[in-house]
Amino acid sequence: MPDPDAEKPPGAHMAAESADALAVLARALRSRPDLPASLADLDRIDAIHTVARGSSDAAATILAYEFMQVLRRPVTSLPPSTFSLYHGVAMPRSMGLILSQSGASQDLVACATGMRANGARVLALVNRPGSAVEAAAEATIPVNAGPELAVPATKSVVGTVGAGLALLARWVPDVLPRIEAAVSHFDRADPGAGDLGDIEAQLHAAASVYVVGRGSGFGAAQEVALKLKETAAVHAEAYSASEVLHGPLQLATGSLFILMIDTGEPVTQPSLDQAEARLAQAGGQVARLRVPGAEILTPAIAAAFALCQLYPVILRVALAKGLDPDRPTTLSKVTQTL
Repeated sequence: MPDPDAEKPPGAHMAAESADALAVLARALRSRPDLPASLADLDRIDAIHTVARGSSDAAATILAYEFMQVLRRPVTSLPPSTFSLYHGVAMPRSMGLILSQSGASQDLVACATGMRANGARVLALVNRPGSAVEAAAEATIPVNAGPELAVPATKSVVGTVGAGLALLARWVPDVLPRIEAAVSHFDRADPGAGDLGDIEAQLHAAASVYVVGRGSGFGAAQEVALKLKETAAVHAEAYSASEVLHGPLQLATGSLFILMIDTGEPVTQPSLDQAEARLAQAGGQVARLRVPGAEILTPAIAAAFALCQLYPVILRVALAKGLDPDRPTTLSKVTQTL
């Protein structure tokens, strides 16, 4: 049978899906997940451990910072190999939170099974209904981003952040007013507003890129760096604004573009200001993306909005390099890892 995508221009799927990202985020934030009592009662949970790969792991980082501030419980990332290759760890009074676009990777299924066998409650955030991860978890919150045809995930990433924050509001209803304010703001917001042309030009010209953030903005930096690699074949690395001032600062003495993602969180401003000054002083070309309306948003929502702003920019960079971001030559939509 002929390939229905063969006549589509390069990047057509990513363009459509990234254009839908803000609406997906708003819809996920509006959702009110229904949880079994074992997952709704936080008195039974002392710690949350996330498991994810790729873009889903970046979404987990975005959520982790906000979860920790609101819940006052540790939220850490466990490598899937803890259960898929090794013998697992004891997880009494813990929650395993598995994030996946497809829910099809067998190592994530092994994590859901292994976490439950070791005493954890297991909840999944998955975009594709009826997945193997969903079957292995105790309960699932659907991301509801809809089918995603481009290999690089976009709308499902911000949808996962939105679904995670809806979960947080289910646990702590005091979060709801800021979520509702954010959704109301999105009715008027335009991710394409503002001049990102200089950032786009710098990304196109750059041989190497640092993407820098702090708090939830660090998770957004991880996702942007990954997107630059997988769609535009640009060498990019994500750093915390504090970590970049250690050994990585030395690379700023060469030809390096630094994109800083500023979610507007007051406590992160001194760290971002210091990193911006030191990186520029060392010789790096620095651009700082400040999320508009950040004072209305929570840090994680601001991080997701930054992704909505930058996905179309990264798409255009890839197209300008003659690449098809819908179908990177070495990648597939579902990656099976061991």
